[in-house]
Amino acid sequence: MLKVHEINTYYDQSHILRDLSLGIEKGEVATLLGRNGAGKTTTVKSIMGIQPPRSGSITFNGVEISGMRPHKISKMGAGFVPEERRIFPSLTVLENLNFPVWGRGEEGWGIEKVYEFFPVLRSRSANKGSELSGGEQQMLAMARILRAKMDLILLDEPTEGLAPLLVRSIGTIIREIKNDRLTILLIEQNTRFASDVADRHHILYGGKIAFEGTNEVFVNSPEVQKKYLGV
Repeated sequence: MLKVHEINTYYDQSHILRDLSLGIEKGEVATLLGRNGAGKTTTVKSIMGIQPPRSGSITFNGVEISGMRPHKISKMGAGFVPEERRIFPSLTVLENLNFPVWGRGEEGWGIEKVYEFFPVLRSRSANKGSELSGGEQQMLAMARILRAKMDLILLDEPTEGLAPLLVRSIGTIIREIKNDRLTILLIEQNTRFASDVADRHHILYGGKIAFEGTNEVFVNSPEVQKKYLGV
């Protein structure tokens, strides 16, 4: 579904991603792991056209998207939930949930299914985004993407700062997304959470993929985890 081939991405003169390559299959939950500053967020921003690579190739469902504007990539079926969540603070929860359907013109999860898996959003449906807690905003950001008919969802640190109960809820949602045959690229610092939900892992180190392997291989490679993820 997604193939990234030898991309090089810069911030001004700072060379962040160096000939980075990875591929994700349809229906797969794959992670991007790495220490702070390894280039994880830059990778998803490169895929979404927010920080386009200067060289290399990115194809999504067989179509070259390198250099394409973010809104066009989104309309092709790639949804991005950034670390900052970026909900509309002046709109109600329900208005936030309906906005993606208006924007793309296709509906993914219906409102009732969203409320089934995010019950807190039902009780807060008339509240503005600015009135939600951090955990509620994260739920809304994920639910908003699911309302649009997306094939690929990029999640940037969805569990950061959340209480353990909410982290478990996020894990349940990711498994349900996978059951719907949607594809997920997950940026995550919590390796235990990542190994609970993912099929395959990629570890970024020095702007390149230093490790790629199945969840089983990753879990049974403590030396890899210590070398590239240990503090």
